[in-house]
Amino acid sequence: MGIDINRPLLAEAVDDRDLFVFTNMTGVGNMEVNAFQRSANVVLQKSIREGFGLVIAEAFWKGKPIVAGNAGGIPMQFPAGYEEYLVESVEDCATKVMFLLENHEIAEGFGRAGQAKIRTEFLLPRLIRDELRLLKAIVA
Repeated sequence: MGIDINRPLLAEAVDDRDLFVFTNMTGVGNMEVNAFQRSANVVLQKSIREGFGLVIAEAFWKGKPIVAGNAGGIPMQFPAGYEEYLVESVEDCATKVMFLLENHEIAEGFGRAGQAKIRTEFLLPRLIRDELRLLKAIVA
């Protein structure tokens, strides 16, 4: 059984009117995650272990810049030239988030580059093209 971090976190949030805690255990589902991502200026995914990291693909598809842990399948989704936003430490994470919040043009360019990467490498049309190329190579 894991450690229940929610109780102390919620206790801390009671006294801070700017701190809100949302979890899938309190009713946050796909629609809420979609709304959070679409309204975010920067998306943060500070994983230390991760598979593909669907959150990354979802946020990039929405054109959002992302600061993320350099773990698992996350780096393969980052567009070239933005690898510096793959972070190892909490301090580096905070620095990168603040930089993107203060530099809107860079953040917007990053989000567009992420969206383009997801479009060209991870959507169904690319998979279909790959399958057709394979079939053509086999038949030819």
